[in-house]
Order: sequence, then C-alpha cells, then structure tokens
Amino acid sequence: MQQKIDIAVLAEEDVQIPVYASSGASGADVKAYILQDIIIAPGASRLIPTGLHFQIPLGYEIQVRPRSGLALKNQISVLNTPGTIDADYRGEVGIILINHSTQNFTVTPGMRIAQIVVCPVFQANFVSAAELAETKRGVGGFGHTGLN
Repeated sequence: MQQKIDIAVLAEEDVQIPVYASSGASGADVKAYILQDIIIAPGASRLIPTGLHFQIPLGYEIQVRPRSGLALKNQISVLNTPGTIDADYRGEVGIILINHSTQNFTVTPGMRIAQIVVCPVFQANFVSAAELAETKRGVGGFGHTGLN
C-alpha cells in the first residue's frame, strides 16, 4: 500500500530537501549541512546539523535511521536509532552520529549521513491496572529462550 502525504520542509540556504534514492526506497537520504569537515573520533559521537525543519502531519512521525553503507563500511551509526521527530517539533533536525570504528571518520559538507522514514503513530490511552493477564511467556525476557 502506498500513501503519499505532504510534509512541509523549511530548509536553510543551499540545503537540499530529503530525496529517495530509488522508487522502492523506504527511507529518504538526509545530508550534512556543514561548512567544513567534522571529525568523529573512534568511540565518539557528534551532532551533525541538516538545515532541515519539518511540518509533519498529526498522526505521523519521522524516524531517523542509519545508512547501511556507512554502517558496514565505516561502522558509523545513528546513536539513538531510531531517532524520532515528533509532529509538533519545528526546530532544526540534527543527526547524532557515533563512530564505532577504530579510525577517525570525516563528515564532509553535503555527505549523506542518515535516512528518514515517515511512519504512522497511534497514541495509547494508558490505564492503571491492579494486575495483568497471565501469558505463557510471563515475565521472561532478555534472552530467556536461549540462542538456538
């Protein structure tokens, strides 16, 4: 199912709005809006500006996700994956990149640093309960079913 929604984008001067790399892509590429290189040391993270501001319709969010090529080839990821941009946020979107490698990583002006995915959101009505219904799984978690 394909549904298109309009998302207003306010971009700083010389900033390109996000672009899908292919007709079947789920994520649109976001670029670094910087004037000079930013070095991310091994194990460090940096907030990278994008120059983008979004007006997202209520009932949706934008999720920020890593680019697979940066992750595989350079061990660069988005620190708070997936990052969430809420419908009522109007500030500039920044991408928190983390360097999991043993080498410095250089972010260059205009580099594609992350991808964004538009997703529907449902707000829950949280209700206080005295107890929860039992299930076969119960309280088992954190690998309780083993590795194989």
